[in-house]
Formats: sequence, structure tokens, C-alpha cells
Amino acid sequence: MLKLHRIHLSKVGCVRNLSKKCNELGPRPLKEGPFYPALQDVSLKARQQKDSVDWHDDIGQVPTVEEKLLKMNMPRYYGYKVVNFSDSKTPYNDMPVTQHYTRTVMEKLESSKTGPIEKEKAERIFNTARKETIEALEFSYDYCRHLVRMTSKSVDYVAREKHITQIIVEQLNRALLKVMSPEYPHLSEVEIDYNPRHEAFWAVGGVQSTKNVVNSRNGCKWQIKEANNSSDRIIQYSGNPYMCLRHHKQLASWKTPFESNDVGLSQNLPLFKYDVRCLGYNTEHRHVTNIPGHWPCGNEQTFAFLSVHSRAHLQLRPKCYAKNDLQEALDALAIKASYCLLLAHASYHGFNTYNDVTYPLNTQTIITNGQEWSFYEYQLNTLLIHGDNAVGNPKVNFCRGSPPLPLFAEVSPTGKCVGFNDETLKQLLNFYGNVPKIQRTPKELQPFISSRLSEYTNSDQCDFIDKKFKHLTSNRQRHLEIPEIFLWEKLYKIDNKTRPMEAKRRFFERNINPWRRRLDEYDEEYVPKALRLRNERKNKAFKEKFYP
Repeated sequence: MLKLHRIHLSKVGCVRNLSKKCNELGPRPLKEGPFYPALQDVSLKARQQKDSVDWHDDIGQVPTVEEKLLKMNMPRYYGYKVVNFSDSKTPYNDMPVTQHYTRTVMEKLESSKTGPIEKEKAERIFNTARKETIEALEFSYDYCRHLVRMTSKSVDYVAREKHITQIIVEQLNRALLKVMSPEYPHLSEVEIDYNPRHEAFWAVGGVQSTKNVVNSRNGCKWQIKEANNSSDRIIQYSGNPYMCLRHHKQLASWKTPFESNDVGLSQNLPLFKYDVRCLGYNTEHRHVTNIPGHWPCGNEQTFAFLSVHSRAHLQLRPKCYAKNDLQEALDALAIKASYCLLLAHASYHGFNTYNDVTYPLNTQTIITNGQEWSFYEYQLNTLLIHGDNAVGNPKVNFCRGSPPLPLFAEVSPTGKCVGFNDETLKQLLNFYGNVPKIQRTPKELQPFISSRLSEYTNSDQCDFIDKKFKHLTSNRQRHLEIPEIFLWEKLYKIDNKTRPMEAKRRFFERNINPWRRRLDEYDEEYVPKALRLRNERKNKAFKEKFYP
């Protein structure tokens, strides 16, 4: 039997209107062929590179500075195995390692030329500053002699030089700021840090793998061909300069982007493939940190202006090393101090060793023992040195410096300064008179930062991240020691299976690698019922984690 269905006229009208519109648009263009996705390399090396790139992108997308540091420390609960760099250790032949690990080209510092108007202004300031500087030097030595007479303890030469130099640097800074601030207003805006804590970390590629890494690769069939390939090393720098000045504007760059992106210079940089422990550096397990001497938020002076560092440890250096060994040691020390200070400041703007800077950063560095002064200028153009970037990155960083210049010959027993050098004081005045002029927009300044920790509406999340960030930067030891394999266990349990009936409770018997433990793998913190909210008394018995 034939059934008839009712048809709504409104639906028919809609279909007719749609057909008319389709005819007006014309026929649909035909595709040339089927669309196929791009082929991906499924080899082990390609997959490892893809995973690392994805992790670097994840770090760049983290919104705040504190969470970025937590994200980079997430893979290791007990910290990474790092190579310790510091401002108190400069081994022999350290210049090639420093240039490779910081990707820096070394140049000579030329004296700045001034115009006729600036020359008159400079002479007027110089005459006043010369008198104030001599008085500051005489007062510093008189005060140090008074302390020596008051104390009967024997002090080593390194500690004595650091103490004298600290007093001289503070007195000279006070005198120069007093003289130059009326003519240079930027000096009244600087933030002064005395003995700040400078720390920075970065990853370096192009280094030969250690024997244990090569042996572990040879133990896997799919890694035998890549057993001798280079691997990355994580470097952690720590230093305590005498003084550091910060400003809210940047210093002007003295190298153009075209000069910084030079393939010829990048290929001529030394490549130190060997383990740096052969030079005297040591390694340890610790959390990586970036600290430019202040906290991330709540401070407007976030750009390095001038830092003064010690060279006291160099007086213990044997003089039989080489003819130009002292100059190379000073250059290496200045490169490490300048690079790490700018890297730490860059990290507070959202950049790190995996997310490169989008604009250059500049600073001025002085290395002194109170009597001899070495002046350096540094320009940071790139932070990418990990993996293939150690050879393939065309960008380079620049450092230019001067030989040690004596400020004075001596201070006589009567307390008078003898043999004062005017050229050294003029160079010092040029560093203080270098006006920072560059000021960028917030989007240009911090392209990888989308929020601040203080802007979070969830107070629990804000307190959690702030607490974990400060705990990581403090680098305190864990409340439980790192698991270790005792010697008798190595002999009777691993090398020789002589205890088969014993219960397998140790971590190596249960195939647990403590070094692969993540930062968030720990027992949750219990919240008593009296401290919970009424609507959370049944469901939320533990504190929530807010790791990125």
C-alpha cells in the first residue's frame, strides 16, 4: 500500500534558496589531487629531536618566569648533573673552553672619542672626580691598616685582597656617583647591589660523551651506530661580585645585527670537545637556577649596567704557565661573568638556553684588585648553544676588553696616594657616563611571558609556585639523602648473585632509577579536616599541586 507523507512548504522554500545561492557562487573548484601528510622520520635520533623541540616549545609557552624555572627542573627530582663554573676558579688554558661554551668573539677595547662640548664637560668632571678618588683611596687604605692593627688573626692573601678591594670599590662608587649624578641623571636612577648572588645555567652541545654513556649506548643494538656521538652538557655558573649596578633602560648595542649574524666568525670559534674535568672543573647534582641578584617581580631596574668582580684568586696562579696567561685568565673570567649576568637577566624576561633572545643585551664589566683595573664590554646576541647549535648557529656574542691598567702605584706609609694614573680614571668615568637609552614595549621586551605570578586569582596556586620557586633557588638539600649503592651490594648483589633468597627491597633490585624521578613525584601533603572548607571536607583531603 502506498503511503503519502506531508511536506512542509517552508522546508521546500529553504532548499530552493540554498540551491540558488550555490548556483550564484559558481561550481566548486576541483582539487588537483589527494592531500597526503608529510612523511616523518621515525628513527631514534629524529624522535629524540622532536621530543626535545616539543619540550622547548612547552617551556616557551609557560606564562610566568617562576613557572618556567620549575618547568626546566621538572625532569629531575635530585637535580641535573652540572659542570660548576664560578668567578673564583680559572684553570689553565680556559679561554678556548670559555669561548666555545659562551660562543664569544674576543676583541680589543678602544678608547672612546668625545666631541668639543663633551670634552669640556668631561674635563670639568674629571678635575672634581680626581680629587674625590684620591681621597677615597687614601681613606680606604687608612681604614684597612686600622683593621689590621685591631685584629691579631692571620688572614690569607686572597681574603685580605678581597677585603681591601671591597672597601675601595664601595668608596669609589660613592665618590663617582656624588660627582657625576648632577651631570648624568641616569646615575641617580640605578639600583646598587653589594655582593649580589649571580647564578645562571645553560646547555652546551658538541662535547664528547663520557665513557659510561658510550658503554650504555653500546649495550643497545639500536644505539651502537650513535655510541660515539656528542652530547649536551649543562653548565651552572655561580658568582659574587663586589658590586652591581642595574637600570630600567638598556645600554646601546655596539654591534649591528649584520655583524652579529656572521657565519665566518661562528665557524672560527674554538670547539673544545673534551670533558672539562680534564682542566680541573668538577661536577655535582643540583637544581639549575637563574639569579641576577634580585627577585623576578617588583623591581623596575631589570637591566645590567655595570658590575665589578674580583681577581684575588689569580694571585695563587703559578707565573710559569705562559707569557700571556694572566691576560687570558682575565678575559675568560670577564666573558663568563658578563655572559652569565646577561643570561640571568634575560631569563627574567622570558628567555633561556632553549628560547633565544629576540634583541641584544649589553653590559659593562670591571675586574680589579683595587690597584689594577681591567675594563670590558659585552654584547649578548644568542643563547642557543645546545645540540647542533654549537656549530650551526650563525650568531655570535662579542666581548671587548683592555689590559690591566694601574689606577695608582702605591699608598705611602704616610697615607698619601703615589703615582695616580689619569687614563685609568678617565676610562672608569666613561663607563659610568655611558647613558642607557633603549626602552622597549612590554610585548617586545617579554615575548615569552604572558602573565605575572601576582596576577593569579587563585591564592593557593600563587603561594604554591612562589614557595617551590624559592625552594629551588635556595638549593637546599633534600630531607632524605640520595639513594646509593653500597660497596658490599655492588660485590654480592650486582656483580655476583650470591644472595638469591634475600627480599628485593632496594631500588636497583626493583628496576627503579632515582635519577629519573620527577620533581612532582612525592607524597601529597595531607590537610586536616579542621583546615578544609565545608564543601571540600570529603573530596579534597590533600593539597593540590600546581606544577606547570
